[in-house]
Amino acid sequence: MEMLNNHCGVTRDARGVVHVTICNAGSLNILSSPVTDALREGLQQLAGDRSIRVVVLRGQSEKSMIGGADIKEMAKLDQKSAEAFISRLRDLCEAVRRFPAPMIARMPGWCLGGGLEVAAACDFRIAAPDAHFGMPEVRVGIPSVIHAALLPRLIGWARARWLVMTAENIDASTALAWGLVDRVAAPGELDSEVEHVVTALLACGPEALRSQKALLRQWEELPLTESVNLSVKVFGESFLTDEPTRLMAAFVNRKR
Repeated sequence: MEMLNNHCGVTRDARGVVHVTICNAGSLNILSSPVTDALREGLQQLAGDRSIRVVVLRGQSEKSMIGGADIKEMAKLDQKSAEAFISRLRDLCEAVRRFPAPMIARMPGWCLGGGLEVAAACDFRIAAPDAHFGMPEVRVGIPSVIHAALLPRLIGWARARWLVMTAENIDASTALAWGLVDRVAAPGELDSEVEHVVTALLACGPEALRSQKALLRQWEELPLTESVNLSVKVFGESFLTDEPTRLMAAFVNRKR
C-alpha cells in the first residue's frame, strides 16, 4: 500500500480501481482533526488523476469503516474551535461527494455520526451483514449537522428524523430496507459484493460516468427545469469524446 500521508493509504490495480484506506486512526478508524485533514488531502491529490475509474473507501480496521468523529477531541472544544472542527469534516465530506470518479463506501462493523456522513457522501454504500449505523450526536449534547443533510434525500424525512433525534442504531437489514445502503453482503462476502459493484461500473464509459456523477450532484441542488435544461448541454458534450461512437458501435455490432 502506498501512503499518501500518515493517515491515507492507497492501492491501485491495472483497471483503474483505487482503494483508499483510512490508516493509523485506531481500531474504529476515528476521525480526529489530523485524520480528517489527511484523508481530505489524499482525496484532493487523487482527484486530478483521470486514470482512476472507481474508488473504494475503506478503514484499516475491520471493526468499522469510520466509527465517527473523535469525541475525546470534541469534548475539549469551545464555540470557535467547534466550528473549525466541523468545517474540517464538512470539507472532507465535500471532497468525497465531489470526487470526479464513482466512490464506493465499504462498510463493515460500525458506521456512526461523522462516519455515516462520509458514507452518505459516497455514491454507493455496501455493508457487511453485521454492520450497524447510527447518528448518536444528540446523546452527547450536539446536533447532527453538515452532511447529515443528505439523509432525508436518501431515506426520507421520517427515517432521517428517527436517526438524528432518537440516536438509536439500526442494523444492516433495516439500513437496506430504508435505502441507506445499496447492498448487504452475505457473511464473509463483503469484498466480493464490492467487487460486483466495481465490475458493473467498469463496464460503463468512464467519461460518461464522470459526467453522470457531476449531473447527479447538480440535480441534488437545482430545481427540476434547470436540471433538465442543464442536461442537454452535458449530453451534447459527451460527443466531444470517442465514447459514444465507440461504445454504441460495439453495442450495434454485438453478437446476438
